[in-house]
Amino acid sequence: MVRMELQKDKYGGQTGRGVLTGEDLAEGVLKGDRLAISRTITVLEDNLQGSGSIYRRLSRKGGNAFVVGIAGPPGAGKSTLINCLIKEFRARNSKVGVVAVDPSSIITGGALMGDRVRMLEHSLDAGVFIRSMASRGNLGGVSTATRKTILVLDAAGYDVILVETVGVGQTELDVASLADMTIVVLMPQTGDDVQAMKAGLLEIGDVFVMNKAELEGADRAVLQLVLSVKERNGWKPPVLRMSAQRCAGVKELMEAIGKFRERITPEQMLKVRRGRARDELVQSLRSKMEELMEERLTGDGTLERFADLILAGRSDPEEASSKLLSRIFKVKSEN
Repeated sequence: MVRMELQKDKYGGQTGRGVLTGEDLAEGVLKGDRLAISRTITVLEDNLQGSGSIYRRLSRKGGNAFVVGIAGPPGAGKSTLINCLIKEFRARNSKVGVVAVDPSSIITGGALMGDRVRMLEHSLDAGVFIRSMASRGNLGGVSTATRKTILVLDAAGYDVILVETVGVGQTELDVASLADMTIVVLMPQTGDDVQAMKAGLLEIGDVFVMNKAELEGADRAVLQLVLSVKERNGWKPPVLRMSAQRCAGVKELMEAIGKFRERITPEQMLKVRRGRARDELVQSLRSKMEELMEERLTGDGTLERFADLILAGRSDPEEASSKLLSRIFKVKSEN
């Protein structure tokens, strides 16, 4: 149970100081309550006591949202494009969740950019929920907390979840592991539109958008991209021109998203989501293994002793790590 000393709201039914439980939060999320959603994301992001039970309950209620990753280099206009997409999805009565992954502060570990600073016009729309998440050192732009936030929004009944990554070139590839489709946003005049920085992005994009298409060099950049994009699984990713500042070209982008969704068979979607579940399992295992190592090796000076053996030439990192692993998991070392 999560016990948080908070000002009582409708969950407590009282005024003054009270206790908000994990059961209250989970129930509120399933009802689509924005306050419960926000607090639950915080509980899961900070891994507060009892977060596991909330996560387990919500994980059995999701699986209906369509998750769209928005990847691309810094300055390409991803946030502006998301503003345009929100308007279009809301016009179609779809509830929209946005997870904006920002660089982490080296001091607090929190996100450096505020969500409603960039998407202020949607902040009062009950059908839109926007959350900034810190990448927390994950250069792929996708932290474990981001995955959990997607789960919460899915369980809360949001139809479409847009995930904007931190914007660091090839290292954005992690977004493809959690999205049902990925939109890659580029812009002309960057000098290497389809060179090394974009090479990885070419492999994950389901739709490519050349934003700021009014700039000089846009025609050349689009042509390069069209010649570089390859067909995958019977789908040739389209290359679209946009001027997101004016939302020019967003209708064509929505059509491309619709066509992509229509062509996905249940088997293909199952494969994508099985891969996502596998990745989440691996993430969870890594986290628990790190906690186990911290618990069993750092408290009694074990790591320091083995480090001294390495420095003295009486062991090496490979041998020492094998012995430590056998100690942690109580299995016979292969070395």
